[in-house]
Amino acid sequence: MATIFTKIMNGEIPSYKIYEDEYCFAFLDIQPIQEGHILVVPKIEVDSFTEVPEPYYSAVFKAAQKISIALQKATNCNRVGTMILGWDVPHFHYHLIPMWSVGDIKGKIKNLPPEKMKLIQEKIISKL
Repeated sequence: MATIFTKIMNGEIPSYKIYEDEYCFAFLDIQPIQEGHILVVPKIEVDSFTEVPEPYYSAVFKAAQKISIALQKATNCNRVGTMILGWDVPHFHYHLIPMWSVGDIKGKIKNLPPEKMKLIQEKIISKL
């Protein structure tokens, strides 16, 4: 059975897409820690980052670097924090989280309205 991330990539579930290439897909987290929180996933279903084959592995991190530059410009954050957790979906995903201080990565999940999600999506994409 396909993971929720594969369903998002296939367009079966709507998302706020930020970036896509041959090997990876990036979109806004619908339960963000900070406004602009992005997930970057490979276009292959692999549970752990230690199992992601090339060229998918390198593509995720190369895209994350490019996206993080745009995310920093779009949110005016001081830096972009990253996490690899992988507890809730059995499909490797790399978190990109705007941060203004070290405590921001521990923020509480925010429920942002669709219009706010769309606005931040457009703002980040415009900086790519």
